[in-house]
Amino acid sequence: MTAEKTKLTRQQMCDRLAMEFQDGWIVNLGVGMPTLCSNYVDDSREIINHSENGVVGYGPLATEGNEDRHLVNAGGQHVTPMAGMGIVHHADSFMMIRGGMIDVTVMGAYEVAENGDFANWRIPNRKGGGIGGAMDLAACAQRVFIAMEHTTREGGSRLLKRCKLPITAPGVVKMLVTDLGLFGISPEGFELLENAPGWNPEEIQELTEAKIKISPGLKEFRFRD
Repeated sequence: MTAEKTKLTRQQMCDRLAMEFQDGWIVNLGVGMPTLCSNYVDDSREIINHSENGVVGYGPLATEGNEDRHLVNAGGQHVTPMAGMGIVHHADSFMMIRGGMIDVTVMGAYEVAENGDFANWRIPNRKGGGIGGAMDLAACAQRVFIAMEHTTREGGSRLLKRCKLPITAPGVVKMLVTDLGLFGISPEGFELLENAPGWNPEEIQELTEAKIKISPGLKEFRFRD
């Protein structure tokens, strides 16, 4: 009997990346989907969430009715306070980024290339947008993780041999989660570490422009307990 195919939800994708965070890490979460990583809580580890606007050490996104209008992340979402949380000047927040104090930044992307390049700031002929703090984070964070949908709305691959859009930074992506699986990026390119339930590597490869290497330890995606 064939297992039912299930694409991962955005929260499941971000939970899985958050499971890779190590005790004591300072974690920057980019605007959009990556902010959902703060909803994953593991009491065995201390994770320090950092936001570009200067909130350091915050907790999960606030639930409706429990918002503090003065406490938001860089995307304007309300977050919850945690013991030891600090509010710092915007310049001090970027001092942390440029000083190499961020252990990992999680960002969204339009495209990721097999050599670790990624593009997340500009689509030609589309108004608005800018590279913002992504440039500093991509250049200075110890690690870059990406969370994004596997394909475009038109069905095109986002995991490419080479990025077609203007890149944010070259060769920096270490790990990538999509709604179809978890991937590492090595000198050999994309490595499929975990597949979404019901999806086999061949089916995922059909939706991927770049060649996928299959991890010897490939297993089905791990969900949060």
